[in-house]
Amino acid sequence: MSKELHIPRGASAHGAYAVDIDPERAGWTRSSLRVLELAAGDTHVFDTADSEWIVLPLRGGCSVHTPDGVIRLQGRDSVFASVTDFAYVPRDARVQIASGAGGRFALAGAKCERRLPARHGPAPEVPVEERGSGVCARQVRNFAAADVFDCDRLIAVEVITPGGNWSSYPPHKHDEHRPGRESELEEIYYFEIDGPHGFGYHRVSPSREGGADVLAEVRTGDAVLVPDGWHGPSVAQPGHAMYYLNVMAGPGATREWRICFHPDHAEGYR
Repeated sequence: MSKELHIPRGASAHGAYAVDIDPERAGWTRSSLRVLELAAGDTHVFDTADSEWIVLPLRGGCSVHTPDGVIRLQGRDSVFASVTDFAYVPRDARVQIASGAGGRFALAGAKCERRLPARHGPAPEVPVEERGSGVCARQVRNFAAADVFDCDRLIAVEVITPGGNWSSYPPHKHDEHRPGRESELEEIYYFEIDGPHGFGYHRVSPSREGGADVLAEVRTGDAVLVPDGWHGPSVAQPGHAMYYLNVMAGPGATREWRICFHPDHAEGYR
């Protein structure tokens, strides 16, 4: 199962996308991730179809042309440099992304029902949370958390883990619908590591018989699918900070992020 859930860099590449994970590829119902690489002066056109999408600059800036107008994103030098602005684009639309200087852009998506208007998410409005302490300290950028930015189904956040630290800890899960306690969400982790030879490790352990079971060495451009199970820790190599983008969506009537900590590790750093 680990070979299916750990997707090394290039393994899902398709056309203009260095990463292309849709529900069919993942074997679930809603969550998607694409990573688009554009050379200077390039453009890319795509149809959103039955999904809502957030265009998130990983490196560089771009213009996002939507039926509701043009959204210009300043972007950033790298995921380790700063928070970035982003663009939300609705389902049932044709969208063009253009970049004068080129760059790399994540498209986080979720199949949805409502068609919301295209919008700009300014970088200064992104809540930044310092979570955990000691060797479990990390920075969470809640740009499209469920209680921060309005989407129909999509939830997305970024995490920066300093070199040598653990994040996604204690192990937690969100694979059952338990009102007020836990929500059912499919999740994609997309990783980048600071430095050309950096790496990290990511663990997913079963929460049920035959469930997801992964221990993967991850490098820049890798992804890990979490259809179910306890996920965490994510461990950064000493001297090399780890970035990951979390993309989530689920079938519940309410868009919410509710998690359950592993009972054997619930007293760990949060």
